[in-house]
Amino acid sequence: MDKIFKALADSSRRQLLDQLFKNNGQTLSELCDHLEMTRQSVTKHLVILEEANLIVVEWQGRNKIHYLNAAPIGEIYDRWIGKYERHRIEALRDLKNKLEEERND
Repeated sequence: MDKIFKALADSSRRQLLDQLFKNNGQTLSELCDHLEMTRQSVTKHLVILEEANLIVVEWQGRNKIHYLNAAPIGEIYDRWIGKYERHRIEALRDLKNKLEEERND
């Protein structure tokens, strides 16, 4: 999980993930077209994203195609966001039930 957080901490890498979310399955050249970075910088960021398992690559002939892998982000949601959100939703449900009971009395 540390690799995922480290990868997501950089705005350029988040921007790459956003580009893949908009149009999944892009080559390095296609990704570079959307960013104001050198090809070497984009490559460096893609390696970090791949090591964090946030993207997967597939070779199609001589082209390396990059795909978004949202599963690790889902794991972050389940572990760090979902559990906190669940308590808030339960509290709102309990409040609603209590208000309905008071109104019916």
